[in-house]
Amino acid sequence: MWDIISPFFKEIHEDLSDELKYQKLKHEIKDVKELIERLASKAKLDPLSADFSKHLDENDRLKGLREEFNIPKAGDIVTDGVEAISPGENSLYFGGNSLGLMPKRARGLISQELDVWASAGVVGHFQHKFNRPWVSIDDNVVEGIAEIVGAKPIEIAIMNTLTSNLHLLMASFYTPNKSRNKILIESKAFPSDQYAVESQIKFHGFDPATTLIKVNPPPGEFNERLEDILNVIEKEGNKIALVLFSGVHYYSGQFYKIKKITTAAKAKGCVVGFDLSHAAGNVVLKLHKWKVDFATWCTYKYLNSGPGGIAGIFIHEKHANDFNRPRFAGWWGSDRKSRFQMDKPFQPVPGAKGFQVSNPSVLNTVSLLASLEIFDKTSMVQLRSKSILLTGYLEYLLDRQLNSLGYKIITPRDPHQRGCQLSLLIDENKFEQVSKGLMSYGIVVDVRNPDVIRVAPNPMYNTFSEVFRFVKALKIIMSDLGVNFSVSKEKSETK
Repeated sequence: MWDIISPFFKEIHEDLSDELKYQKLKHEIKDVKELIERLASKAKLDPLSADFSKHLDENDRLKGLREEFNIPKAGDIVTDGVEAISPGENSLYFGGNSLGLMPKRARGLISQELDVWASAGVVGHFQHKFNRPWVSIDDNVVEGIAEIVGAKPIEIAIMNTLTSNLHLLMASFYTPNKSRNKILIESKAFPSDQYAVESQIKFHGFDPATTLIKVNPPPGEFNERLEDILNVIEKEGNKIALVLFSGVHYYSGQFYKIKKITTAAKAKGCVVGFDLSHAAGNVVLKLHKWKVDFATWCTYKYLNSGPGGIAGIFIHEKHANDFNRPRFAGWWGSDRKSRFQMDKPFQPVPGAKGFQVSNPSVLNTVSLLASLEIFDKTSMVQLRSKSILLTGYLEYLLDRQLNSLGYKIITPRDPHQRGCQLSLLIDENKFEQVSKGLMSYGIVVDVRNPDVIRVAPNPMYNTFSEVFRFVKALKIIMSDLGVNFSVSKEKSETK
């Protein structure tokens, strides 16, 4: 996708690293609408036509990644008595922000582990015919995850699930006292974050009503402003023990300025953590460079590890040998050489792995490995470059074809303040009909009652043609519900 964009940038050289290209892209792309129209003009195509979506697909270097995934059929995704219009066709799967699609290679890797279990039993922990001994199974995924989140391998551990990790990490990094005990989170924090934070505050004997600080969007808006976040940190920083934000907000899709929030909070002496469940595998992260203290994420969304997949944690290298920090110790976090010597005192492994409490699930870990092997075929910079254009194309078609009637985009319009998600606020009176209508067209989106539909075009397996078909279907559904579009149907729309 970089190839189709780069001619519009100044001083682009093929020998530039992916990182420099990405910085150039961030600097140059301010308005995706303008970029799309320039691309269409160069191709001599109508930007609202199906031919233009096909043109973008044909010039997408990442298009082969789609073949790595199982695409559900439209007839298999319908529920609630809805009938699929074309049950035998592939669904349009825009629900990867809730559960990523299954990598085809996952079945084979899991079958291999079942084979080892059947043929070797407990010996598989140390002798493994596929060279993945279970005693060190997580070693197979640590480097891949580190690359995705911008970390060093020593800063990564694969363990547990998201909320469990939130509790374990806050037990170590939220160490309040009477003068510094507050926790700063975003408005409408995801329930797992909210509940975990409140329970940790109560555990230390404080009242969440006075200890928890939330940054709220301005009246009538849906996203927190960076200046408001920084102002709260500047004003309350001396009382804040922990700043805990999402990387990308689950509801609105807002991509927070992690580096700026971290820098401001640490200048005031705060510990900084992030829930990256909607950010890992979605946006470019540099956790080590940004000096985030800790982070955690699930892997079943953009990392495609499967339902209930194993989670990950990041702990900055500067804390690697801080063995005096409180932690819930478990035998899997102890030194490998003495791990099975039950009479030895607990000696944690330096780095994030010292926070592991038990052995990771082998089947969940190799399911994650299946996805990471696909990530190895590309880079987060390349995926992000396509994502900016893919989500921008969705935004462009919605604006031009539906004319802001019947919906409102509550995700930031700035392409660098969002991931691959647009959250659409729908009239409550039409919400259920719209949801079921999309389902009948074989379209998978994430529904958040009472009035928000989250659409996430994933650059790994979604296409520009699918985005075109989604907008076309939504317009038909809205029209059938009485939304009167002021423009006539484009001739090119029906191609």
